Amino acid sequence: MTEQAATIPGGRFQRMAQEALAVWRRLPFTTTVVVAMLIVGLATGALWRQAMDQPWYPDVAFGLPSFVAGRWWTLVSGAFFALTPWFYLPMVGSFALFVGWAEFHLGTRLTVAVTVVGQVLAVVGAALFLLVVQSPDWPWAAQTATQLDVGFSAGALAVAAVTSAMLRPPWRLRVRLALGIYALVAAFYTGTPADLEHFLAVAIGLAAGPRITRGLNPPAMGRPSRREWRLLAVAGLLLVAVTSVVTYFVPDDGPLGPDLGDTQDLVDLAITLVLVLLLIRGLRRGKRLTWWFTVVIAGLNVFLGLAIAVLGVLIAIFGGDLDIDNGLPRFAADKLLWTAVFVILIVGRRAFRVPSRRRVRRSTATAAIDHPTAVQMLQKSGGGTLSWMATWPENTWFRTPDGESFVAYQRHAGVAIGLGDPVGPEADRGEAVRAFATLCERSGWVPCLFSATEETADAAGELGWQRVQVAEDTLVDLPDLQFRGKSWQDVRSALNKAGKQGITFRMVTLAEERWSLVAQVRAISEEWVGDKALPEMGFTLGGVDEALDPHVRVGLAEDAEGQVQGVTSWLPVYGDGGEVRGWTLDVMRRRHDGTFRPVVEFLIASSCLAFQSEGAQFVSLSGAPLARAKGDEATAALDRLLDTLGETLEPMYGFRSLHAFKNKFAPRFEPMYLVFRDEADLPRIGIALTRAYLPDTPLREIVRMGRH
Repeated sequence: MTEQAATIPGGRFQRMAQEALAVWRRLPFTTTVVVAMLIVGLATGALWRQAMDQPWYPDVAFGLPSFVAGRWWTLVSGAFFALTPWFYLPMVGSFALFVGWAEFHLGTRLTVAVTVVGQVLAVVGAALFLLVVQSPDWPWAAQTATQLDVGFSAGALAVAAVTSAMLRPPWRLRVRLALGIYALVAAFYTGTPADLEHFLAVAIGLAAGPRITRGLNPPAMGRPSRREWRLLAVAGLLLVAVTSVVTYFVPDDGPLGPDLGDTQDLVDLAITLVLVLLLIRGLRRGKRLTWWFTVVIAGLNVFLGLAIAVLGVLIAIFGGDLDIDNGLPRFAADKLLWTAVFVILIVGRRAFRVPSRRRVRRSTATAAIDHPTAVQMLQKSGGGTLSWMATWPENTWFRTPDGESFVAYQRHAGVAIGLGDPVGPEADRGEAVRAFATLCERSGWVPCLFSATEETADAAGELGWQRVQVAEDTLVDLPDLQFRGKSWQDVRSALNKAGKQGITFRMVTLAEERWSLVAQVRAISEEWVGDKALPEMGFTLGGVDEALDPHVRVGLAEDAEGQVQGVTSWLPVYGDGGEVRGWTLDVMRRRHDGTFRPVVEFLIASSCLAFQSEGAQFVSLSGAPLARAKGDEATAALDRLLDTLGETLEPMYGFRSLHAFKNKFAPRFEPMYLVFRDEADLPRIGIALTRAYLPDTPLREIVRMGRH
């Protein structure tokens, strides 16, 4: 025992050392610099004392005074310090994130070159700028020219700006806008030496990024899309909001000087932020009315700026004295921001056409079809294993402009969740997805497809959409099905026990059965629901009402007294020309106090034999929602979001246990995907899926039951 205890810490230390060595081999530059920062901080005490207050600080810090004094080595020494101890966290963290990501994708040599050159150009460029503009007439420039700075943050931001060119749309625009907003606000409204360095680093990186990463970055998407125009407008308003906050907390110290007139109070700031946030919310959804409000507000600001500019020119012409130190530069900068917003709104006006809710309902109604038409189109063109669920009445059916396909969807939390594949010719799936996305953009919804097949995911991928696997369809091929071999032991045992206990099987149309038998089926289903912590689920999970559809077949297991011991329902899978080529399992219930335990195995096996005799090609045991076959690895945050919902509901509904149960029938697996535009939509999609499956359950009840 003692020897084992002694070896465990050593083995753990050895594993940690091996992992650290693997990270260093993959990211040598990033890890070396981060470790050097920490070692220097420990050796000098800068990790717990402010470096800027130490007597040796001028000898290691860079800036205009150091360069004038000939201390050029500070370009190297200053990179490994932070001004204050708490600055180490953002400096080291941002360096590890930005430079590590770049080194992983660009390689070590190119990353070192971009980071070092970006740091040197930004630091020297800021010093040269201050050398040129320092003057007693500009207090900010005179004061800032005397200050020193440390840190490697300019190099990290430079490499972040360069590698942003490698991101795929719309993340490329989002990251570049975020970097630009930060750099502009910091440089013009606070204006410390670090802010100037960051501004130059970001500007250089954004300009050089497309050339440096040529051949590595995704191809340009051409003209900005609706979403990108909306993002640009939102970014402009966000910049206005950020500058308002900075102006309130830093009223006088920036390059632009004080605000024009009295400084705004907290109430003015709160009103401005609330107004801007409301406008951002509407513009993000492309609302036409919000666009009009924003155009009017931006236009008034532009008009006011022009009026002040004309007044200043007239004063200058007639020999008046225009005091430019009384807040005019900051006022002009504010109006330039509103001018940029105004131009974006006018040029990108076609992206803001989402009408009011009443008009949305009216416009979507014109593209919608009714239930009989949806059934008729499905029988004509055929569909996948989940296509019959698309005909359930809770759905809305969007018909594509060519009239050949439709997408069944439900709308929750501002998300339009398309169910399965578009129904229609397989060659037109890409166009069907495109038309569905256009409908959602015009309506201000987030589009996605849930439980789509690989063919649909591929078609959507050509439009730039993403995918994440959410389930696996379990298919049993019928033509050569025989319950032979060791793997079918449980199934054969269930069939044999049924014969000994007098359990018989019938495949029926439930709607044509006597009332008393339907009542038994309802009682079994309600008993099953009563055992759950949450109500019966919907969306891709049907119940007795769906089983009463005349197109649906129902398998019954009855004892000698005519009492139903278990029930399964099977949804038709149509091929071309209205022929049923397979069946999909939906309802699967057993009597709680039944005497025949393996009733479910008996029902599925008997149903397979019945459909085999009718010439069906396959049965689908359906994909348990949010469940995967053993051995499938979740990939990062995309999979984790859907896994969270599955893990929360597993104790109450047993999706993953059910998935394991279906393995008894030796199925083949086909992946089923959530198909979506980009990762930013995932949080809303997760909320929408929860509401789709549990539409009548309050969110607090879901959280409470998940905790239990």
